[in-house]
Amino acid sequence: MITVEELSKRYGAHQSVDRVSFRAQPGSVTGFLGPNGAGKSTTMRMMTGLTPPSSGRSTVLGVPYVELSNPGRHVGVLLDASAQHNGRTGREILRLGATMMGLRRQRVDEMLDVVGLSSDEGDRRVGNYSLGMRQRLGIAHALLGDPQVLILDEPANGLDPAGIHWMRGLLKSFAERGGTVLLSSHLLHEIEIIADHLVVIGRGVIVADGSKAALLNEAGTLVRGLEPIALGNCLDAGGYTHRKTQDGAYVVQATREQIAQLTARHGIVVTELRGADGAGLEDMFLQLTAVDAREKVTA
Repeated sequence: MITVEELSKRYGAHQSVDRVSFRAQPGSVTGFLGPNGAGKSTTMRMMTGLTPPSSGRSTVLGVPYVELSNPGRHVGVLLDASAQHNGRTGREILRLGATMMGLRRQRVDEMLDVVGLSSDEGDRRVGNYSLGMRQRLGIAHALLGDPQVLILDEPANGLDPAGIHWMRGLLKSFAERGGTVLLSSHLLHEIEIIADHLVVIGRGVIVADGSKAALLNEAGTLVRGLEPIALGNCLDAGGYTHRKTQDGAYVVQATREQIAQLTARHGIVVTELRGADGAGLEDMFLQLTAVDAREKVTA
């Protein structure tokens, strides 16, 4: 389990992270989402002892990360796949990690195989790796000590579609065996597929925290019409709370039956009427983090 309690970080006058609290539970994948600069990476660096917090605390498996004995045997961390020694081979990097963790040397070959790096690729210098290969090596290093917890920041960067599919299966399998996964990514579709729980951060504060099903379902009903302006006026007349999505539909706090009756009375032609969970993670994310967006979200 990962527990974050009132974690804050201030750089001079800038409050980067402000009293962030959440939990990542065993047996599940927790998606950690937010725009660039929202505080995701800073939070993860504080959790893993790389950045000292200004206040608050975080624990992994019940203790602060820095107090773990031989942390790689308990927690696998990948925060920056490019932060690998370009002059070493992939195999050398894993062997060094295995030596520091007190692991048998055969574990290195096992991990290269798990992440799909061939023996020849393992003997290649990391400076000649593609970004996708660096990501695979970073994931291999995170898994090297057979940890109970994974903390991964943008692990899908540089992976092709087949690689993303592979990573999805790997993390789901890890969680199904009782592991805890905290996954940061800007690939919202992938998070929507893999995550069980979502934590959304914006401007250093948590703006949403809950199960994926609850967060995506609480929006209500999605309705789309031939005449969007007339449909919006109709919903106003009915007194229902609603918001407009990026593609011109409306998410309404009402049942499908209520909307069907209302639009029928007003002669509005409806082309789509369904549960708003299908509107997806992207719309929820944009609405929750609109204040941080460079391209503003309009209601």
